Amino acid sequence: MANDVQSLDEVDQAILEALAGNARISLKELAQQVGLSSPSAAERLRRLEERGVIKAFTIDLDPAAVGYPLQAIVRVRPLPGQLHIVERIIQDIPEIVECDKVTGEDCFIARLVIRSMAELDGLLDRVAERAETNTSMIKASPVKRRLPPLSRKK
Repeated sequence: MANDVQSLDEVDQAILEALAGNARISLKELAQQVGLSSPSAAERLRRLEERGVIKAFTIDLDPAAVGYPLQAIVRVRPLPGQLHIVERIIQDIPEIVECDKVTGEDCFIARLVIRSMAELDGLLDRVAERAETNTSMIKASPVKRRLPPLSRKK
């Protein structure tokens, strides 16, 4: 993938930045923003998808707007011999909206959405017999998910 990053020119970068701002932008508007014709923009977009630079077009959902006013980060440390079982349990909890397998003392760091503190206890109980957990409630997210720097300029 490093070679792909090196081959992103300014137009590719502009396309990615436009899509990060609005994945539903029309092809015509995208072409205008990046200074290309619609067919050229479509071809660039197709190539970015084929190369795996663009994996999906998605939405940014506000959990509170759909009934999940609370979010938490849960660090999970499976007990000896329980790693794969804990991983499956985590995958089966729909309120866990994101999870990374990490190095260090913990094996997983999960982000979950909940309706109440009581609901949090119920979710944590599902892994309690097989793992230790450490939970932090999210107060705010000063950095939302964003693109990494695309250019090598400093």
